Amino acid sequence: MMTNRSSYPMPPEGLLESFRRGLVIPAHPLALTDKRNLDERRQRALSRYYLDAGAGGLAVGVHTTEFAIHDPGVGLYRPVLELAMAVARESRPEGAAGSPIMVAGLIGRTDQALREAALARELGYHLGLLGLGGLGEADERELLAHARAVAEVIPLLGFYLQPAAGGRILSEGFWRELAGIPNLVGIKIAPFNRYHTLAVVRGVAESGRHSQVTLYTGNDDAILMDLLTEYRIETESGPVSLGVEGGLLGHWAYWTRRAVEHLEECRRARRRAQIPSGLLTLAAQVTEANEAVFDPGNSFRGCIAGILYVLVRSGLLAGVYPLGAAEGLSPGQGGRIDRIIERYPHLTDQEFVRENLERWLSP
Repeated sequence: MMTNRSSYPMPPEGLLESFRRGLVIPAHPLALTDKRNLDERRQRALSRYYLDAGAGGLAVGVHTTEFAIHDPGVGLYRPVLELAMAVARESRPEGAAGSPIMVAGLIGRTDQALREAALARELGYHLGLLGLGGLGEADERELLAHARAVAEVIPLLGFYLQPAAGGRILSEGFWRELAGIPNLVGIKIAPFNRYHTLAVVRGVAESGRHSQVTLYTGNDDAILMDLLTEYRIETESGPVSLGVEGGLLGHWAYWTRRAVEHLEECRRARRRAQIPSGLLTLAAQVTEANEAVFDPGNSFRGCIAGILYVLVRSGLLAGVYPLGAAEGLSPGQGGRIDRIIERYPHLTDQEFVRENLERWLSP
């Protein structure tokens, strides 16, 4: 069946070119007061930090922002998206060189996802990161119909979310069909599983759209290894080479200046087709740091709180105040994060934050 491509909106061409080259896109946390009200001053400061650190975009309303903000009773989805967009426009106006690509998290059943997509587009967001965890027992055919409906409202980023965070296992065939949506411009691969990661890569390779669908890592446990790997996939149409060009990550919601440097190091190594052993050592250290912050030993229960804790230590946030009451630090998690910061100061950007914090916190 022929697809009517004209019914699918696309991002501005300049932003799309930038996205395809590969960007650091932090998954934006939620800044709250101790009363669990939105702390607008610190929410803005976080956005300013990311963009000044060199991030090429912001992802808002995603898992790191806490899915609870999508609840109409909480009432934070629109205000949080509005604040990030205001900072983005303050930082680099739309259409200016280096203007950030803005990604809105979309979740829920089709009616909810369509409402959120319409709001995100109204606010000026360029892409919708489509979460599929809230569609219950829908089969893959139904998931694809859901994605096509939302794609008629806003250009899409596919999202393979790990089951521990509310995602589900999806087949290679699903990713091949999803990649066929004309304005599916990329996929965030975040199953935290090498076999499932390969299913996305093979699906995109087989789709025939590997030059239009850009792969981004969301595998916080294997960030640099994803960025260093060049895949060569044999398909029915012949061999296909593709790689992971950027990242949209909760781990990049802190130490973001270092993330920008790490992406560039990986890019240089891939261009040379030669990976220095020190870069592999760095990859292992980043994974070790992520283990402390994301709390996999407790099924990621302390993931959100761990991110907030790092940001509190740097002064960007006032306290570890997650929206979900059950989202606090796990026993001993703060100490594990402290030890990582002490042992691997080269992973942090404490000095950069210290030099700019007052300006970011200004009205």
